[in-house]
Amino acid sequence: MTDQEQPFSSHLQELRRRLIVGVFAWLVGFAVCYNYAELLFQFVAEPVRQALPEGSSLVFIYATEPFFTYLKVAAVAGLLVALPVLLWQLWMFVAPALYPGEKRLAVPFVLCSCLCFAAGTYFGFTFVFPVIFTFLINYGIGMGEVKAMLSMGGYLTMSSHLLLAFGLVFELPIALFFLARLGIVDYHWLARNRRYAFLVAFIVGAMLTPPDLFSQVSIALPFIVLYEVGVWVARFFGKKKTAEPTE
Repeated sequence: MTDQEQPFSSHLQELRRRLIVGVFAWLVGFAVCYNYAELLFQFVAEPVRQALPEGSSLVFIYATEPFFTYLKVAAVAGLLVALPVLLWQLWMFVAPALYPGEKRLAVPFVLCSCLCFAAGTYFGFTFVFPVIFTFLINYGIGMGEVKAMLSMGGYLTMSSHLLLAFGLVFELPIALFFLARLGIVDYHWLARNRRYAFLVAFIVGAMLTPPDLFSQVSIALPFIVLYEVGVWVARFFGKKKTAEPTE
């Protein structure tokens, strides 16, 4: 094996090891959460239950739908439980490329990333879900002789995508912090490209949410606010450029 091939091979082995640990943590989280899958689904389905008309409830269309719905809710919950381990494995994989001072950010990275993701899912579930599902269900009922009969599998798919979207959007300041610390972006670059970030915010909102204005704005506005937070984070914590020596 040549000297050039050795580092690449070792990186692949390290990546495989980190992936195995991450998948194992996810499986453990899944096994634990599956014991509470029904309770977890009842909790997640509460916003849509409140939005449904009196006498309506979630239904299942296929005989296997409840079984696979509970599997999916356990898998999503297990992923959230394993998130600290997954983030730690990600950090340990990229740590060899960092400076000694940057390697000390491992614990803050994992802690802040988990808190931001949790804040995003909490924001979406508590403040956005009730409005989104109330609007969509009332819109459907207002179309004529139509009854609201949402399937449990369809609801879980939509809600899990939305929760993931909110969680990832709230990770934006963390991403900008590390990009600034690594010198990839700086405060001035982020400020100059603010208008493009705002455009991206509404594009992301349109791609990740149902086709109603409130859902799109509910993603775009936090994205814009958190981008501004990231700009200030980059200003205070970004990599400082060394002054060029004068002759």
